[in-house]
Amino acid sequence: MGRRLGFRALVVGAIALALAGCGERGGRSSTAAADVYPVDEGFVDAGGVLIYYRSFGRGTPLILLHGGPGASHDYLLPHLLPLARHNRLVFLDERGSGRSASLEDPSGYTIENMVEDVEAVRRALGLGKVALLGHSYGGALAQAYALKYQEHLSHLILCSTFASTRKMNGVLDRMRKQMPPALRTRIEAMERSGLYGKGPEYRRGRYTDDYMTAAWGEGYFPYLYRRRPDPNFDPVANGHMSWDLYREMWGSNGEFVIDGNLKSVEYEDRLSSIRVPTLITVGDHDECDPALSRDMHERIAGSKLVVVPESGHMTFVDQPTFFVSAVDSFLHPVSAGEH
Repeated sequence: MGRRLGFRALVVGAIALALAGCGERGGRSSTAAADVYPVDEGFVDAGGVLIYYRSFGRGTPLILLHGGPGASHDYLLPHLLPLARHNRLVFLDERGSGRSASLEDPSGYTIENMVEDVEAVRRALGLGKVALLGHSYGGALAQAYALKYQEHLSHLILCSTFASTRKMNGVLDRMRKQMPPALRTRIEAMERSGLYGKGPEYRRGRYTDDYMTAAWGEGYFPYLYRRRPDPNFDPVANGHMSWDLYREMWGSNGEFVIDGNLKSVEYEDRLSSIRVPTLITVGDHDECDPALSRDMHERIAGSKLVVVPESGHMTFVDQPTFFVSAVDSFLHPVSAGEH
């Protein structure tokens, strides 16, 4: 979930800086050139599915995977922009999400297929070894990629995520039980009556506004933000997503149980095979309970765990400087802090 970044503004800004230097005799100075971060974007054909990517920055490649499933990379911006100073950032929209192609048959929305999409982007862009960062569902996808293509990774960064759907369902159940009784009663009544097929025909393929407000707003919000709540957060606006994908992967029975094909995410017993340097971050009030991150930390030898204080699931919104510094110092211990 998250707000879309105005891509045109980013591109126009880069173009404006470039044009400003054109008047200098002999071309733009090296200092001016160092201040410009051109944007490259396009599509990679991943086995017949066009996957959108956006890339900018300089340095070693860092691929970033968004959550949802069914959101887009936009909510990661502008918060992660400072990482472009030391890394070539490669954001992508997972199949069926954002600007990437959607599928006629939703059964093609699987974490295994998305692993192959990430690998197709890495190969097509000639990135060689990459660092890989995944947030929320994107962290589960990053684990799945590492378990198959570890040899292509230099670093792995798992942010506010889970390695076991069974344990994540336990967290969601506890969240439900800790709600104010009146809210829990409202949510459970809507779930019992069915969450889809309600209202006018054009709205029947998604949650009702009442359920989005109750579940994502009143239910989730205390676990999304703590220190710096997004004043523009709108649970209904967050419903602009890939619903076919969401129902296939998350499931159709509401926000507090994952019973779609993400049930296949049970990686804990395999995490010990991950040998690349791994950073695990989580908010101290995260929707993905910190206990899940501690479990991953214990299973991945040599991994580093950072619990972000006064933070919910959106750690890079609550504590942007803290989060960027943690990632930068992990990837570049010498250059960290040279912002």
